[in-house]
Amino acid sequence: MNLALQIRDVPEEIRDLLAKQAAAKGQSMQAYLLDMVRREAQLAINVEMFERTRDIRFPIPPELDPVAIVREGRDGGFEIDRDQLVE
Repeated sequence: MNLALQIRDVPEEIRDLLAKQAAAKGQSMQAYLLDMVRREAQLAINVEMFERTRDIRFPIPPELDPVAIVREGRDGGFEIDRDQLVE
């Protein structure tokens, strides 16, 4: 079942900015705001899931750290065989 939401006391300049952003995306204000609400709800779901799985996470070994791997590829090429690192 779909429900209606109402926001009161929105400053005119914010309403105008949102209308401009909606128009730039070719959306109505209704569609644009509904997309915003859906994105926020999905973020809340993601945070909740992240917190729920806190106890089953394990640390990433330094040699498999994503940041280090990206830097290695950017700075030195992709010549290293990753399978040899995970012995």
